[in-house]
Amino acid sequence: MAKYIAQIIVLGVQVVGKAFARALKQEIAASQEAAKRAGGGPEGARRAAANASTGLSLEEAMQILNLDKLDPEHVKKKYEHLFTVNDKAKGGSFYLQSKIVRAKERIDVEFKQKEPKQEQSQPKDSS
Repeated sequence: MAKYIAQIIVLGVQVVGKAFARALKQEIAASQEAAKRAGGGPEGARRAAANASTGLSLEEAMQILNLDKLDPEHVKKKYEHLFTVNDKAKGGSFYLQSKIVRAKERIDVEFKQKEPKQEQSQPKDSS
């Protein structure tokens, strides 16, 4: 009887160990893929920090606002339209409205982080 219990315990540990190893491999692969998509290096670190602070990735924010490219005027139009359509007073959803606001905030962070690069690349007028 003790022999069977020991075999069951050993089998259980093996199954759990294999599942843990598989989950660990998947997590490492996902982490590497995310780092690759973020661009790696300082750009990847900057993007990861922005994602963490807003809770959304840039790709998610663009999907929420249904954007193909980052154009400030286009972003503003999409944001205003979706925010108005989802107004609770008009039968919309407060949850969706808050997701739209968070998406706009994430895209605004991206615009602000691109501004300093553009200012640095432009020559200063020495009058």
